[in-house]
Amino acid sequence: MDKLSNLKYAEGSRKNRKRVGRGEGSTRGGTSTRGSNGQMSRSGAKRKAWFEGGQMPLQRRIPKFGFTNIFKVYYQLVNLNALQRIADEKKLNDDVLNAGALSKLGLISSTKKPVKVLAKGEIKVKVNLEVDAFSETAKEKIEAAGGTIKKI
Repeated sequence: MDKLSNLKYAEGSRKNRKRVGRGEGSTRGGTSTRGSNGQMSRSGAKRKAWFEGGQMPLQRRIPKFGFTNIFKVYYQLVNLNALQRIADEKKLNDDVLNAGALSKLGLISSTKKPVKVLAKGEIKVKVNLEVDAFSETAKEKIEAAGGTIKKI
């Protein structure tokens, strides 16, 4: 039977931490490990992670240059030689290869980013693609092999 004299905390419910501000006998009384004076000894004290004590911060010392276009579209690239390699390893059906299918085959990493097919390499099998963009040479090579390519 549980009595008040032998109650224990549940396993894992308490963390083993410093107990500060519990008297001088604990060796962490008095200033409670904060030191005597200064900004960080006060209650509610905090500084930003990049604060450097008042000296000119690193992000303001380094020269800025260049331009980043926030509207640039970054495509995931798929080359024809990668499609041919997949066709050789896994017999591709006459199914339409879209972003989801290319992701399952391991040719792209994300279905959320747009896909572009480029003409590096040769393709000998018939493939039906639905992608966001493609090069003209890739389109010619795919159609010459009997496949189709459609822009979505």
